[in-house]
Amino acid sequence: MSYEELLTETALADERFIVMTAENRALVRNLPALLGRRFIDTGITEQTMVGAAAGLALRGRTPIVHALTAFLTMRAFEFVRTDVGIANLPVKLSGFIPGLLSDANGPTHQAIEDVALMRGIPNMTVFAPADEDDLVKMLPFIWQSDEPAYTRINTRKTTYQHGDYIPGKAEVISTGTDVTILTYGLLFEQALVAVEILKDEGLSVGLTNMRNLKPVDEQAILDATTSNLVVTLEDHFLTGGLYTIVAETLLKHQQNAAVLPFALNDSWFRPALLPDVLQNEGFTGKQIAERILSYQTNHIQSDILKSQFAE
Repeated sequence: MSYEELLTETALADERFIVMTAENRALVRNLPALLGRRFIDTGITEQTMVGAAAGLALRGRTPIVHALTAFLTMRAFEFVRTDVGIANLPVKLSGFIPGLLSDANGPTHQAIEDVALMRGIPNMTVFAPADEDDLVKMLPFIWQSDEPAYTRINTRKTTYQHGDYIPGKAEVISTGTDVTILTYGLLFEQALVAVEILKDEGLSVGLTNMRNLKPVDEQAILDATTSNLVVTLEDHFLTGGLYTIVAETLLKHQQNAAVLPFALNDSWFRPALLPDVLQNEGFTGKQIAERILSYQTNHIQSDILKSQFAE
């Protein structure tokens, strides 16, 4: 089932649902004819759209709003915070082309700080599906919840079949003693490739699809620390995303871990087609595996030197 098919089925079955867009119909092209007055296009006015959605939510409706992620989370941030977050209204924010999915777009259209912004709003929940299969398994819960929600929409089709979504829980794909990769969204695809390469090198490798970034599955993070190395992998700035979430969780529980982050560090990515963006930024499965292997090798050598000096 596609995103649009799920949304159509949901909205036709329950008149509380209102579909809204700020002139971004890529995901909902067939909905206007089907929903009539329950489809609202406000034009390129993300702030107006979110404010109107809050008003509809106050009248017992559940608005599902669509816009480019950069504008939904940044241009309309005050409206999301004040009208939706403070009021704790069930407005569902669907962010289109988040992270590296905006590939050929420049910095103005890149949303690589969205997780940090949205999870900082009290009452807001934050979700990041790995692909379309994961997305349609998560959305029924997200849309039926009474809480405000932000979802990084990812409609990429992959061959991976995800398990059922359990609210608040990460999806543990595998466990390992050498390395555990924690990831979300688009880069789950690359993590699968990296895991196979690392296994071929003889490593015991775990992989967890985080799914929820707020509330986060703290136990999944703590379980990852049983590996010698925890890797955080995300198409987001280093600050405020999964790396920060892991650090906060470990500090909260007074746990230590060796953590290797893959993230964008204080710079927007160079626009290109997605395969080139992944290559340029070091996010291909091969590059991820190579960097992990290099880290492992360097630390083994360092431990050997330390033991020699100790003798």
